[in-house]
Parts: sequence; C-alpha cells; structure tokens
Amino acid sequence: MLTEERFAKIISAVDSKGSVTVAELMKLLGASESTVRRDLDELDSEGRITRVRGGAISKTGSLTSKDEEISKRKGQKQKEKATIGSYAASLIKPGDFVYIDAGTTTEQMLSYITEHDATFVTNAVNHAMVLASEGFKVYILGGEFKRITEAIVGEEALDSLNKYNFTKGFFGANGITRKEGFTTPELKEAMVKRQAFLSCKDRYVLADDTKFGTVSAIGFGDFERATIITDKLTKRGFKGFKNIKELA
Repeated sequence: MLTEERFAKIISAVDSKGSVTVAELMKLLGASESTVRRDLDELDSEGRITRVRGGAISKTGSLTSKDEEISKRKGQKQKEKATIGSYAASLIKPGDFVYIDAGTTTEQMLSYITEHDATFVTNAVNHAMVLASEGFKVYILGGEFKRITEAIVGEEALDSLNKYNFTKGFFGANGITRKEGFTTPELKEAMVKRQAFLSCKDRYVLADDTKFGTVSAIGFGDFERATIITDKLTKRGFKGFKNIKELA
C-alpha cells in the first residue's frame, strides 16, 4: 500500500471514530507497528491529526471537552439506571476478572454485586471504595484524578491497563450511534475507556434511552463490539439489534 493511501485511511479512521490506537491501525492497514508509528508522526507534523500516546485523535475531537459534573448526573434517571445496574451485576460469575468504568450508571451496579469469587479493576475512586467496603477484591488504576467525573485518567492509567486482560467490562457512554459507536466528551477519559474496552473479552455498555442517537466528541468503541444494556428504547433506528438488551 502506498504511503498516501495509508495516510488517507488513517485520517478517515481518526475522523470517523475520533480516536484510534496503533493496534487498530496495524490491523486496518496490514502494516507493521513501526510503519504505523512513523505514519502517525508524519501526519502529526503536517498538522493533519494529533498524535497521542498509543494512537491518534482527530483535530476536531481534541478541541471538544465538555463534561457535566458527576453530582448533577447522579440525580438523573435513577430508576432506569438502577434497573440497568441490577441486570449488569447479575452477569458477573465466579472467577471473572472485571473492569468497571467510572460513571453514574456503572455506579448503580455496585449495590447489586454479590459475586465475591471475582476480581474487580476500576478507574473510579468511589467505585473502588464501595467495593472494598463490601469485602470485594478490587484494584484501582493509578494516574491523574479528574474531578468532574471522579475518574482516574492519563498515561499512567493507560500503562496500567496494558497489563490486564479482562473477562468482562462494564462501561458508561455519553452517546451511542450506529456510525460513531460509543462516544464521550473528553480525550483523556476516552483513551482510558478505549484501552479498557480493547482489553475485555466481553464488553457491556450501560446506557439509558437518552444516550441513543447522541454523539460526543471522542469515540472509544464500535457499536457492534459490545452488548448494550438499556431500560427501554424509544429512539428510532435501534430496534431489533441483537447486541441491545432492552430490559423494560
């Protein structure tokens, strides 16, 4: 494949998803890691993408970073989130090695988890405290503390995730569409979500109906690569998909 053809494919992937990893580009291009990294460095120097650790993000996506305070989101859709969280918790089985993403919907899982023969990893300080207080074995990622979402993000968190292979992962999302997949507003959190997403054998995205049809700045996973657990679908265009578990 010619260099300019690789460049075009890289830019297209970055623009459509918001962010991509080196591993994803190696598979897409059929190229070596050194070739992909060299291409990313060149595209970054030309100002066509933004190079980040482990991959790249779009120029547009890197400029948008609006996240709502977690204290405001905790009071929204509580009944629906509890229904979703209860079902998600029931999926955890003996011997599972589980990643639980930061967020108010994944937080609803915590009071319903009963499987003590499982190990948990999270990037949410509150999640870790709740699980530990109930006697579960839990690890928390190291890195930068993001106050707005109470999540651990940054390069240290990404380095921690590189050593893990999870049997199951549970994620929150700000937006879900068939084209853009699962999206979130802020780069650092998106990169942690993406790395954790790729490290899971089985992936579950927990989302109430308001998240469907909405797109945030940065993508962290493809629509078809996770089971979506939701309360009741009212948005057009999402009915009938086998990877959507509708509880209501």
